[in-house]
Amino acid sequence: MTSSPAIRKVFQGVASRQQMFRMFDRHVQRPDRWDGDATPLYAGDWFEIAEAEHDHMFEILPPLWIRGSMFAMREFLTGSVTSVFFALRIDEAMRYFHGYCDLSDRAFVETMRIAIIERESRPVRAMTREERLEHIWSATTDDYRAYADQRWPEATQGKRTVLVHGGEEVSFLKLLEDLTDDEIAAKLPVQLRHLPSPIAA
Repeated sequence: MTSSPAIRKVFQGVASRQQMFRMFDRHVQRPDRWDGDATPLYAGDWFEIAEAEHDHMFEILPPLWIRGSMFAMREFLTGSVTSVFFALRIDEAMRYFHGYCDLSDRAFVETMRIAIIERESRPVRAMTREERLEHIWSATTDDYRAYADQRWPEATQGKRTVLVHGGEEVSFLKLLEDLTDDEIAAKLPVQLRHLPSPIAA
């Protein structure tokens, strides 16, 4: 199973409650779900939510801890990884975020807080290729995404795949990381297709 960079935005825009609950386990289909340490797979994922969803999660269970405008969930997803919810003032507006933090690293929560503020303070809306791929994975339903199994070459087994439409009603699974720019654009919502990359911005 390949892991992504340490801190990564996995959804563009504000997730609805349904989307939020789906993204709490974006890797539910992974073949080794009950084996090994899944910390690298989840730790670092973050996305924006609305105030109502932030408050809803605060009321579900007593938090593990509250630190200023942040709180952590008492139930751990895997190992030392749990949900941390952030209420952050960015450009004079209050915004709300969910992130998976590895609490075995004492600096992880603060590192994520800073990364979110830096990412969301950009003057121009932009998406990296990695962010586009993560958004596609997050937004694709389980019926149209999977993990490469034993039918794939050994070097690709365990990697994420998504269904691609090849024209003339032909569809096939393709490695998420191998999507072309045109395939990425076709899978993104219209409002995200033409956002610049941070380098171009």
